[in-house]
Amino acid sequence: MTGNGFIASAREAAARLNTAPPAGYREVEARYPFLASEYYLSLIDRSGGSPENDPIWRQCMPAAEELEDEDGLPDPLAESAQMPVPRLIRRYPDRAVLLVTGSCATRCRFCFRKRFWADGGELADISAAELAAASAYLHRTPAVSEVLISGGDPLMLPSNDLRSILDELSSIETIAVLRLGTRVPVTRPDLITPETVAMLAAYPGLWLMTHFNHPRELTPVSAALCGEFVQAGIPVLNQTVLLKGVNDDAATLARLFRQLIAIKVKPHYLFHVDPVRGVRHFATGIAKGLEVLAAFRSNLSSLAVPTFAIDLPEGGGKVSLQPEYRRNGKYPSAVDGHLIDYPG
Repeated sequence: MTGNGFIASAREAAARLNTAPPAGYREVEARYPFLASEYYLSLIDRSGGSPENDPIWRQCMPAAEELEDEDGLPDPLAESAQMPVPRLIRRYPDRAVLLVTGSCATRCRFCFRKRFWADGGELADISAAELAAASAYLHRTPAVSEVLISGGDPLMLPSNDLRSILDELSSIETIAVLRLGTRVPVTRPDLITPETVAMLAAYPGLWLMTHFNHPRELTPVSAALCGEFVQAGIPVLNQTVLLKGVNDDAATLARLFRQLIAIKVKPHYLFHVDPVRGVRHFATGIAKGLEVLAAFRSNLSSLAVPTFAIDLPEGGGKVSLQPEYRRNGKYPSAVDGHLIDYPG
């Protein structure tokens, strides 16, 4: 299936790039279907012959390693167990996550919610009844003052549907801050119109959370869109995932983070890959992340340095990590008594 700027076949995507499809792609697609925007595929560098080591290719094209992961769990962060009502995840006393859609402009192969689109399924858009139930819970839980609107990608929703969600959450007096997590500025920036930006800017407590992983994703078009959000008064933060074979070196990440702060987008988090089934081949190991962070210490402005973090298994929440600046170069093997059991 192809249309409206999207391609849903790895074979067709490879043909567009004038190259062979990935080895074993049919078996991988049967488990984890392919979807990418034509825009995002256009960022793949084909000048070096085979593009399989290209950082954009690795993020969106199927790989045989996705089926070799026997140890990963579909939901290692226990999100389902932390839902007081459907669609609403409450891991912390003062914050919650509302899952509003399963749709994305590109299915990232490292997605930590890969379970939502495995085997050809997709989390449906939130229903009116589900939104009402989540709202009722938040009304009676005043400790929650901040909601992250996530999915999927909320900016894939029709504008009127997204506005209804924002209006409902904004009507709750105890909700002071809304965060909207999106990768659309990276994967399909043309979907965002000036009207969308103006609509989001009407909510004074709204922050935008983008997701750039590599400097080549920060194109002039994407940078201009981020500039529109900033000029409209919407603060923009970026979350990056440390990915093996994509951005697992300090020079690449430093270039990305410098470019982000130049357009007033703050690098917020650098995440280690979660131990999700079908994703763990992207894991670098925590030591690599600490090595990268140590390299930033004297080579990157504090404005450009994100927090390096892991999500503890079984819903333990985020823990930030810092390198120990010792001569022997050793790093801790546990955090707050929790053993760090990540590959690599």
